[in-house]
Amino acid sequence: MRFYCKRDFFPLFAILLGLFFNPAEAAADPTLYPEFAQQQPAIAPEFISLDQLVDAIVKGEKPLIVDVRSSEEYEESHIKAALSIPLGEVPLHLAEIPRDRPVVLY
Repeated sequence: MRFYCKRDFFPLFAILLGLFFNPAEAAADPTLYPEFAQQQPAIAPEFISLDQLVDAIVKGEKPLIVDVRSSEEYEESHIKAALSIPLGEVPLHLAEIPRDRPVVLY
């Protein structure tokens, strides 16, 4: 009889995440957030692909995943472990975001 542990499920999670994620559907529409469309970030973001995120998770890194969409969009569908901090509220929650691990905003 084989016993399964958490690390056995990471590759399965990565594959399932890839199957349900459609980059075309996830493209941001700047007309929905005009107050942020022209702002320049204080820190230059590093854009990563879904594959890079999955690789980091499989390697054992534990990035904090933050869903910056509206509360309604979050309730409709979200990544299971993601925190919901709507984009307009991110400045109010900066103190809560850890600095000792990667942070992924989507």
